[in-house]
This record gives sequence, structure tokens and C-alpha cells, in this order.
Amino acid sequence: MAYDIIQSILEQNDADMGAAEAHGVAVGMLCVDFRSEAGNWLNELFKDPISLLEEAKSQLSVIFAQTQNLLIEDNEFAFDLLLPDDDSDLSEQAEALRTWCQGFLFGVGYNKTDALWPGDCQEIIQDIVEITKMETNIDSEDDENNLVEIHEYLRAAVLLVRDQLNDLTPPDTRH
Repeated sequence: MAYDIIQSILEQNDADMGAAEAHGVAVGMLCVDFRSEAGNWLNELFKDPISLLEEAKSQLSVIFAQTQNLLIEDNEFAFDLLLPDDDSDLSEQAEALRTWCQGFLFGVGYNKTDALWPGDCQEIIQDIVEITKMETNIDSEDDENNLVEIHEYLRAAVLLVRDQLNDLTPPDTRH
């Protein structure tokens, strides 16, 4: 689903956040626990998710399920962050990337409340915290290149966090 469609659904239903941040929340929740449910995610997005029209609820549940499937797959090229198109204003892209990170941190914290982080997770979380502080009023080619690098770093970092926080063994083969 396109970023603009999700953004529109969230705006029309007075969500507490935009599409990028909402996707970050979903990804963070799922990185910690693949069994996270769309209903819990919707409860974080809206003051009153019960009042959502079924069509909007269904579309958002689909994006959550797609995100869940992409994170469960072990294909590092399939997963991506939900952000505005590359032809969007550079400042808009930077702001979306920044808010995606805020959402991710919230989503991780939603399911993981202890302070023990395995492997490289602590360093990655600290990096993501720093990204939430980045300047978003940008417009140069260097800024654009830096944004692409941050985006790619985040894609890889999410998969590493997923691997270190979530048991990737299918449920029927655990001992």
C-alpha cells in the first residue's frame, strides 16, 4: 500500500501519528515479538480504534500483516520502511525518516521493557535515537545522499534487531 493512502487513512481518522511513524511502531513491535497483533497496533494509533470504519481498519490490518510477513521472511531485500516516494520534497522525506525512527523506538519499547539488549541491539537503538534528532530542513545533494545512507542503514539495522530479539524458529519445530 502506498504511503499516501495510509497517511490519508490516519489523517481522516485523527490518528496520533503519520504513516511513517505508524509503520515504525508496527516494525518495532514485530521485531520484538512476531506474534504482535494488529489490534494492539491500532490501539496505539487511535484514541478510539473502535470508531474506525471497517474499510480503514481492514486496510491498516493489511499493512500490518504485510509488514509482519516481510519481517518473518528471511529475505533482506523484501523489507523496506514505509516512507514518502523519492520524488517527494527532501525535507518531507527526512521528517518521515525521523518520525519512522520515533515510531520504531516506541514499538520496541511497547514489547520490550527491560534494559538488557542482546548483541548489537544497544548500539543500534542508540543510533536510532540519534537519528530522531537529525535536522529535517534539508535540500542539498549531499543531504539526499546522507538520507539514502541512513535509510539503508535502518533497513539492515531492523533486520539485525529482528534476528537478535525474535526467535526465528518456526513454532512447530521449537524444542
